[in-house]
Amino acid sequence: MTTVAIVYHSGYGHTQALAEAVAAGVRSVPGVEATLVATSEAEARETELDAADAIVFGSPTYMGGVSAEFAKFKDWTSKKWIARSWQDKLAAGFTVSASWGGDKQNTIYQLLTLAQQHGMVWVGLGLAPGNNHSKGSLDDLNRTGASLGAMAQANADQGSDGIGASEFRTAQALGKRVAEAALRWHEKAPLAKAA
Repeated sequence: MTTVAIVYHSGYGHTQALAEAVAAGVRSVPGVEATLVATSEAEARETELDAADAIVFGSPTYMGGVSAEFAKFKDWTSKKWIARSWQDKLAAGFTVSASWGGDKQNTIYQLLTLAQQHGMVWVGLGLAPGNNHSKGSLDDLNRTGASLGAMAQANADQGSDGIGASEFRTAQALGKRVAEAALRWHEKAPLAKAA
């Protein structure tokens, strides 16, 4: 079985709701399983993370970057970095903030940098930007126009019901893309090791 672990921190429930949407996208691909791992559980569940074919990182954007709790997890991974435990594992990322811009790009870059320091292979969103022309709408996939990962907007005065339906579909699309890539990567891995 090919597995995708989704490691996330959620301060107010928005990031968890998106993590669940990513997991639904992963599970839509036959032969791929998703596991949700809150950053507070990562150390206790490190065997699952080490065994996963891909890890999707999720953090809210707070003050232009990852949350303090996600940063704590990021620092914990240094022992994985020393051992090269996640070398050549697939990686992807997503974030959410109340503002449309909110400096979410910086958060995605932090997730990407974490993955690259581990020697992981990054899987981008792979969707054209939505809602960027006169016939576009807030219902478009990728309405925030991201490419490196999924970026969502959530109203600050609402729970996860303040996240647009298209944001959830975009998160599902990211999960599906990572699952499909992990399935191909998993199937080809023995060939790569033999070469």
